[in-house]
Amino acid sequence: QARLVESGGGLVQAGDSLRLACADSGETFSRYDMAWFRQAPGKEREFVAATANGRIGSGTKYADSVKGRFTVSRDNTKSTMYLSMNSLQPADTAVYYCAADRLGNSARWERYAGDQRSYEYWGQGTQVTVSS
Repeated sequence: QARLVESGGGLVQAGDSLRLACADSGETFSRYDMAWFRQAPGKEREFVAATANGRIGSGTKYADSVKGRFTVSRDNTKSTMYLSMNSLQPADTAVYYCAADRLGNSARWERYAGDQRSYEYWGQGTQVTVSS
């Protein structure tokens, strides 16, 4: 099973950049489809970005609110997924969570990668605060 730990959060100003990391201490990271979600105060958790495992290529998916600003990547040799965040805005303030599971074939990944119910394994979250 995946054991996920996020890092890299912090307090930044609007326009700054951050890179989050999600490390898996399990042994099967490369098999997992991975995703980032976030939860702002008083709001429901929402999808941010996803990356497919190698069996369906290097597929990535983004929420509209972060397209062009955030980039998700993974390094299977380090069992780590990253989220590079540029041009951060106060609206990006949230606890960021990484998630992992195996979603099945490419059609299922396309359909369900952005659905938090698709993921069994979750990290504890890392706080990102963007001041104006």
